[in-house]
Amino acid sequence: MKLLYSNTSPYARKVRIVASEKRIDVTMVPVVLADPECPVNDHNPLGKIPVLILADGDSLYDSRVIVEYLDNRTPLAHLIPQDHSGKIWVRRWEALADGVCDAAIAAVMEGRRPEAMQDAAIIAKQLGKVERGLRVLNDDLGKNKWCVNDAFSLADIALGCVLGYLDLRYQHLDWQQAYPNLARHYAALMKRASFRDTAPPVTM
Repeated sequence: MKLLYSNTSPYARKVRIVASEKRIDVTMVPVVLADPECPVNDHNPLGKIPVLILADGDSLYDSRVIVEYLDNRTPLAHLIPQDHSGKIWVRRWEALADGVCDAAIAAVMEGRRPEAMQDAAIIAKQLGKVERGLRVLNDDLGKNKWCVNDAFSLADIALGCVLGYLDLRYQHLDWQQAYPNLARHYAALMKRASFRDTAPPVTM
């Protein structure tokens, strides 16, 4: 299997961490979406990463589909609970974390438009989603070690990926100071090899 990814994509990082935690051998293929020769469009009609290319040539996308596929490849350390209730709560955490990522990325993309074409209202709206999402994530985590049922899961991975993305793109938000529960959680996650090995570049 091959994963088309970039070092700065929080969604690709989520998949890379799941593969590492599950000890699944996946060949990592870095891509640059702006490159005319980028192979992503050949495997995902939406032109987005991550894309998992299977041994038979079929491909899977997006990250939520890929992580579920990988989690069921082996019974080792299930990251998505097998019981329905636990699975729903883990997926809820993932949905909110991914939604915060979506909003943060939308604000970044708007900010990259020529200054005269940027819409400050769009940026403010998206950053409002980020702040509300972080507030709920921080409050829901509370003093718990892990997000769901005192066990490391996909919920923790998704949360860690959005926090890493904010560290990359939004240092000025100082989310560690505003959301101490999330800061504590991310510090614990970064002690795991899967998180350290997939950390986005310090500067971009």
